[in-house]
Amino acid sequence: MKNSVWAVLAAFLWMASPAGGDPGDERILLAKDAARSGDRNRLALYAPPTGHPLDPYPEYWALSAHVARPGDLNPLPILDFLERQRGSLLAERLRGEWLRALGKRGEWDTLAAEFPAMEQPEQDVKCYHLQARLGLGDAAALDDARPLWFSLVDTPESCIPVLQALVREARVSPDETWSRVRRLMEAKRFAGARAVAAWLPADQQPASIELERAGQTPSTYLDRLPVSFAAQRQGRELALIALARLSRDDPMGAYTRYLGLNERFSAAERSYALGQIAWQAATRLMPDANPWFKAAGDTPMSEEQAAWRVRAALRAGDWRGVKAGVEAMPAEQRKLPDWTYWLGRAQMALGNRDASRLEFERIAGHPTFYGILADEELGRGFTLPKKARALSADEAEQVRQTPGVQRALALFRLEMRTEGAREWNWTMRNRDDRFLIGAAQLAQQLGIYDRAINAADRTKSEHDYSLRYLAPYRERIEPNARNQSLDPGWVYGLMRQESRFVTAARSSVGAQGLMQIMPATGQWVAGKLGMKGYHIGWLRDPDTNVMLGTTYMRMVLEGLDNHPVLASAAYNAGPGRARKWKDARPLEGAIYAETIPFGETRDYVKKVMANSVIYAALLDGKAPSLKGRLGTIAPSAGGDFSGLGSPAPGAGLEPAAE
Repeated sequence: MKNSVWAVLAAFLWMASPAGGDPGDERILLAKDAARSGDRNRLALYAPPTGHPLDPYPEYWALSAHVARPGDLNPLPILDFLERQRGSLLAERLRGEWLRALGKRGEWDTLAAEFPAMEQPEQDVKCYHLQARLGLGDAAALDDARPLWFSLVDTPESCIPVLQALVREARVSPDETWSRVRRLMEAKRFAGARAVAAWLPADQQPASIELERAGQTPSTYLDRLPVSFAAQRQGRELALIALARLSRDDPMGAYTRYLGLNERFSAAERSYALGQIAWQAATRLMPDANPWFKAAGDTPMSEEQAAWRVRAALRAGDWRGVKAGVEAMPAEQRKLPDWTYWLGRAQMALGNRDASRLEFERIAGHPTFYGILADEELGRGFTLPKKARALSADEAEQVRQTPGVQRALALFRLEMRTEGAREWNWTMRNRDDRFLIGAAQLAQQLGIYDRAINAADRTKSEHDYSLRYLAPYRERIEPNARNQSLDPGWVYGLMRQESRFVTAARSSVGAQGLMQIMPATGQWVAGKLGMKGYHIGWLRDPDTNVMLGTTYMRMVLEGLDNHPVLASAAYNAGPGRARKWKDARPLEGAIYAETIPFGETRDYVKKVMANSVIYAALLDGKAPSLKGRLGTIAPSAGGDFSGLGSPAPGAGLEPAAE
């Protein structure tokens, strides 16, 4: 469809602004205010529909308040709304709230009947359903509940009776109960650990005060262990818990104390302790982590722990250890692109070329960090897929007429971005590629760039990478990139990850604008440039934001060996951390990225670097080598960032289009 036609359609839908939008907009805003203040009478005035796309919202807010009130719960208006709004986001949300209310009341028959209509139930609702099944005599519910014993850390209140039923019916052993106590203590969920410890057999239950001391002051606890601590199970377990807790703050201190106690433990207990110490050492990039993991043997590990076992081997250049670590992972974790790629690399390093090729083929052909790297290992670079054929007028009209799309756009128009993003995401689920491309085109025309990317990112067979990797604000971004001698593909790749090109984006720690600049960072850069009168409002101006952000990128790049991997890490987590994560020897850029201790920064760097290759393909017509861009990280430090603290510009930001 021609751009002029889309522009007319966009103008028709968008209605310019809240002030000049749908006449019913004010009613929706007044209803929202009444709902927020708990004024049910005023909310009732705004509930009757008027033909506005957001008519279901005031009714939903009123019913949500009804569900939350104590006393009799009349299901008729709820059921009526659920029927009329079948398949909508609001129906899903109201049904979830209703099921929670039913669960608290123990109305198992109704809960069991309504639960199957949930499409994406949250964990607490799932546990209420398990309670309902148990209450109705469904013995198989315990089989379905058992995996929760091993996966839940933050345990919703509704799940506690389910876990208790597993203990009561002897569906978990004392060993498994102790394992759960360990996991909760490792995660500092002390109250939960005390509760689970009380479910142990009476002769194994530790005193609550001792459990708390082992978790809260582990070094003192270990230093004061009685000589006879190992005579009983609970004594050894508390010592192991204290070692695991101490390793979180001081892995070497934990290892030193372990050496003085290890003969008092069983072989399995020694392996557990070493596995915990190795895990925490690995997250600090300590060279001892790899041999400690090897000494831990085949002790059971969490997925996070198993991942750090492989990372420690990568950092050490131990390809046999990489291979063994990946192959020991649970099957689902083993299939992830990260570990498939590194297993392929390990097989290659060990001379198993056919085996390595099989691993790379599993993940090649995808526009992801490891997908692109796998393609390159197979001798083929990244190429843009064929662009999807143009939408027909009927396909565009289908998108425009979809109620969920209309609701999302109305919410964005009213600056209700959170609600708008939820409506958009819900409406995009299970859609075919043609619908997704049409939705992405519509969002792009309306300047809702994060949702355009969100929709285009979901396509499976037909793609439009000019939508998936939007490049708006070119008149602002590219001149600034050139002025700072920066690769535009890298700048766009970083901005896509930082803000999804939402000018009003604001992170949980206060980073703002297109380039997600922290106020202190903006002030520091402005000072370096000799700009007077700095104030935080500059960060909300797109021109100033891009100018300050690209200047900071250039400063960071120059201070960190002109290496984009280090600079990307620094942009998210701070230059000091990016330098600290180097090794004492030259390190492959992909290994540096994989072994970044912060999960958010690790994911961020991978995405920014993959984005930069794809943007280069779009902007220049040819993709550079990702492996070449990752290069080698030199061991030497450099750069003067003494005037700049952490966090960095994008620290704490959750990707806007997830």
